[in-house]
Order: sequence, then structure tokens, then C-alpha cells
Amino acid sequence: MWAGGGALLVMLLATVIVPWVTGADPYGTDLAARLEPPSAAHLFGRDALGRDMLARLCLGGRMSLGVALAATAASLAAGVVIGALAGWRGGWTDAALSRLIDVFLAFPGLLLAIALAAILGPSLENVVIALAAFGWTGYARVTRAHVASLKQRDFVEASRALGTGSAAIVRRHVLPAAAPLLLVQATFGLSAVVIAEASLSFLGLGAAPPTPSLGGMLDEGRLFMLVAPHAIVVPAATLAVTVLALQVLGDGLRDRLDVRNRD
Repeated sequence: MWAGGGALLVMLLATVIVPWVTGADPYGTDLAARLEPPSAAHLFGRDALGRDMLARLCLGGRMSLGVALAATAASLAAGVVIGALAGWRGGWTDAALSRLIDVFLAFPGLLLAIALAAILGPSLENVVIALAAFGWTGYARVTRAHVASLKQRDFVEASRALGTGSAAIVRRHVLPAAAPLLLVQATFGLSAVVIAEASLSFLGLGAAPPTPSLGGMLDEGRLFMLVAPHAIVVPAATLAVTVLALQVLGDGLRDRLDVRNRD
């Protein structure tokens, strides 16, 4: 947990501190120095338009993580509401919402996100909408199962006997009990959203140029893979390290929050 969280923290601090220290402009072009290899002046080299790769990587990393956080938060909120409603109400409400979840799960989420992003047009806001529209199902299933298993517990019955309303019981007692599981789910989901956002940007459905993003930098660098490998290796390595750090953080949180691992 500390290794994954520490790696993410270092990367986030680097995206803020490095541009301020170097003073490099992520949009400044210099065609005479296009595809310049890494050097002391430009640690990660330059891209096809002579722009500093490190500066663009820092800005693109912030934007990619920002989009992933926004999409994950929206998916989590929608999934918790739908899952809690289905698990608490039961009956036909549970059956209808469960079938809705099954319908969304029957289709590849990334392909549907690509289709929706293509319809809405390339922009960061539309990427968040497309990813959130099909990313809530996992959170809904986890929340539904947890709420359904807790609603007959003694502490819930005691709250009912005291006259507490259903919405208050779910908000104050049931959902807090499910929070650790949802936190772990969100951490793993965040890594999947980072990859999905990079995929959309790689296909030209993310941030519009010249705004940098990890997927967009991969798309730009693939054309020069043989003559300037740094143009694709740098964003690919950054994406891999980010996803790995999120996965390690999720594993650590799961082990730390699992009551079965406590003495």
C-alpha cells in the first residue's frame, strides 16, 4: 500500500514541481530540434514538433489522472445510488435494476465508451461522460450485494425501531460499512479508467491537440518508433508505471482493510 501510494505521490508532485523548476513550455515548438534525443537540457528529448517531452508528459499526466478521477467519482456515485436502491428495496425494483446492470455488462464497456465518445466529439468532458456512462456497473453490483446482506442485521433493525428513516439508515449505517470495499474497488477501477482514457486519446477521441495526454503522445510517437524511440517509450513507460502503482495500491488497501487479515 505504501509503495503504490508513495509512487503515485511522487509522480503527482513531479508533474507540479518539474515544470516549475525547468520552466519548459509544453506547447513551445522548435522544428529545428524535432525528435531530438534525451539530453541534459531536455531529459526526455523532444517530440515531432520540437516540444519538450518532459513538460508535455507532466501536463498530460495531470490531465489523464484528472479525467480518470472525475470519471471514477461519477461512476462510483451512480453505482452506489443504483446499487443501494436495488439492495435496499428488493422485489421488482431489485429485479429491474439488476436486469439493467446485466444489460450494460453484456456489452464491452470500452467499445461502448468509444462509440459514445465518437458521437459526442473529442474533448476531455466527453471522455469523462463516456467512461462514467458505462463504468458504474461494477460499483452497483458490489453495493447491491453489500446492502442486501446488511439490511437484516441487528443494528439496522435497531435503527428502524428507533424510528430512523430508510434513507438515513442507508446513509449513516449501511454505506459506511461498505466503504472499505468500495474504496478498494475504486482504486482498481481507477487503473482501468486510466487505460481506457489513454485508449480513447490514442484513437483521437480524447483531448484535442495540442493539449497533451498520455494516449495522444503514444499516438504521435508511434509514427517515429524506429527513428526516435523515446517519443513512444517515455509515455508508454509513464502509463505502465501509473497503472502498476494503482494496482499495487489497490492490493495493499485490500490486504489492509480485509478483516480476515487482522489478528
